[in-house]
Amino acid sequence: MSATAHAKSKLWHGLVIGVLSAACALCLWHLGFLNWLERPLWDLRARLFASPSAATDRIRLIYLDQSSLDWGRREQGWPWPWPREAYAAIVDFCRRAEAESLAFDVLFTEPSRDGVEDDLAFREAIAACPVFAAAVMPTADESAPKTWPDGFRFKGIRLDPQTGSASIRPPEVAAVSFPIPEIGEPCCMLGSAHALPDSDNIVRRLAPAAVFDGRLLPALGLASVLVSTNFESAEFGKRSLSIGGISIPLDSGGRTILRWRGPHQVHRAVSAQAVIQSEVRLREGAKPVLDPSEFKGRHVLFGFTAPALGDLHATPMGALQPGVTCHATMLDNILAGDFMSDAPPWACAAWTLLMGIAGGILGRFCSRPWLAAVLLLCSAALPSAAGLVAYQAGFWLPVAPAHIASPCGVVAALVVNYAVEGRQKRFIKNAFKQYLSPHFIEKLIEDPTQLRLGGEARDLTIFFSDVKGFTSISESLDAERLTSLLNEYLTAMTDIIMEEGGTVDKYEGDAIIAFWNAPVAVPDHATRGVNAAIRCQAALAILRPELARKYGHGIYCRIGMNTGRVVVGNMGSSQRFNYTFLGDAGNLASRLEGANKIFGTNIMISEFTARSLGNAFYLRELSRLRVVGRHEPVRVFEPMTHDDAGRRSDVLETFSRGLQAFYAGKFSEAAALFETIAAADSPAKAYAEKCRTLLQTPPTSWSGVWELTEK
Repeated sequence: MSATAHAKSKLWHGLVIGVLSAACALCLWHLGFLNWLERPLWDLRARLFASPSAATDRIRLIYLDQSSLDWGRREQGWPWPWPREAYAAIVDFCRRAEAESLAFDVLFTEPSRDGVEDDLAFREAIAACPVFAAAVMPTADESAPKTWPDGFRFKGIRLDPQTGSASIRPPEVAAVSFPIPEIGEPCCMLGSAHALPDSDNIVRRLAPAAVFDGRLLPALGLASVLVSTNFESAEFGKRSLSIGGISIPLDSGGRTILRWRGPHQVHRAVSAQAVIQSEVRLREGAKPVLDPSEFKGRHVLFGFTAPALGDLHATPMGALQPGVTCHATMLDNILAGDFMSDAPPWACAAWTLLMGIAGGILGRFCSRPWLAAVLLLCSAALPSAAGLVAYQAGFWLPVAPAHIASPCGVVAALVVNYAVEGRQKRFIKNAFKQYLSPHFIEKLIEDPTQLRLGGEARDLTIFFSDVKGFTSISESLDAERLTSLLNEYLTAMTDIIMEEGGTVDKYEGDAIIAFWNAPVAVPDHATRGVNAAIRCQAALAILRPELARKYGHGIYCRIGMNTGRVVVGNMGSSQRFNYTFLGDAGNLASRLEGANKIFGTNIMISEFTARSLGNAFYLRELSRLRVVGRHEPVRVFEPMTHDDAGRRSDVLETFSRGLQAFYAGKFSEAAALFETIAAADSPAKAYAEKCRTLLQTPPTSWSGVWELTEK
């Protein structure tokens, strides 16, 4: 092949690799599997570009912080919750200061414990303040109001009729917790204090409004603007909410992305203590602690910051912040008119495709290890560049898919280089792939000195399987079709064993012998082995109809498993050897495979395996067996998933009661129990027959052990 043709081949390989990498990354993104990566990257962008806006200074916060709580308790004798007269003083001060708006991020859903006079004093202050907005909270409580309360001054905002045909529907809430009538009735505006975080409990978006009882309920930040704005109705457009000359971009769920301000605590805040003291001094004709001009013409929000009051939220800015700052951020975005918008879906797809193709092509032409390292670093960092540019332009562009596509394209291309250019040493894999598991092959590649005779004592979980009625199957098929049938069956079973970390020891005709915990240590080897057995039976149930169609026989297999100490290692001559095991634990696994015939079960494990399983599976005790060649009886179990056990709970419960009666020598009682489920349960059928035999020929002594007379 000429150099030009070789370069073209590499180019096409890189292009295909890049497209496939991008397609996989986009699929993972749309399935939600990349949120773990996108969200931290989003938070990083939010922190990097967090800065004050032109509107930031138009917002003031009043915090009920820990020092205010301590002052109220120490100086005023106010326990928590504070009397409403304290809040009335805050409202009076803001009214006196001619604040543009005042929003309370506090729920007054219960009457004051200081009596109705306290609530009425607060009501009087609210009624005198024409720009006051109180908080409400959407709730799933069935007892909460489902309509706007009678007597309330504010009963939502009328929705424009065109909203019904909008492509984006606002969130709808069924019930809302309102302030008590004494407080809620005089309020000029009500706003939702709900700040719904993402699944990682970080608040990145807020719904600017929701529909309740057919009318619009604004969020508290939006309510802070609307309370001093003239408007008639609200309209949801294709991707925005329009109201009172304000347009807010929305995502498909009716929420808006917040553009966070920085640095930390960017909005000037004062303590509730300072505001209350200032109002009291002004009433007395004294100089206030806080100059009222601080609030003049500004939007004021009041909320809790004391840790004990529990209104703290995680935000992209890092540290926990008071919930009121989320509403202040929305208010800031509204006033500044610089909300973030979702980038169109094609932008994410195009950037991901570009980065995937770039990674694939550059990786395909990469020939030096140091260059590969540089390329990998660049492919991991570069995808965020577009996200930073988009953020500056006011768009959220998902970059996680590109962060996956680009390095995956590079890695895949390097792997292709490694394979196609022949840089891999294949000798050990080619020599031993027919005998050893992939785990052991990798271990041998790392340390070829392991290829010597010898062994070690180790606890293994051993797996024996056999095909039911294989003799009759083999007699009805010619050699070619029989071989094809076996290959399909053994491949399916082997793949599962390998996936669960097992080592296939050997095939003996239709039988599979495998084990776990060697040569690579597997701490949960019993669990992995039993899971492999259950998966094998499930896979065989799916494969069976296809085998029956092609070969005229649907295959069923029995599996026996035991856990115990054996000698495992390379055994044979110096020219030819196998990695296998020796020990009585393997003999018991083989006996249990055969014992399945008696009970009509597909999987049987010993008590030694069962001890290591914990609660991973439901274990149905089958019997106390004395197998051929062993003097001591062994408790045996049938493992199944908890879901399967749940579906058969009645049968399993009856079987367990019957088994206990059988152990106690109460054969009539046991037979009666087993016969009620014998039609639906093979082990119960076997026990019903066994009980009838024992009733006809009662044993001279009874230990509850079932004696096996054949292997």
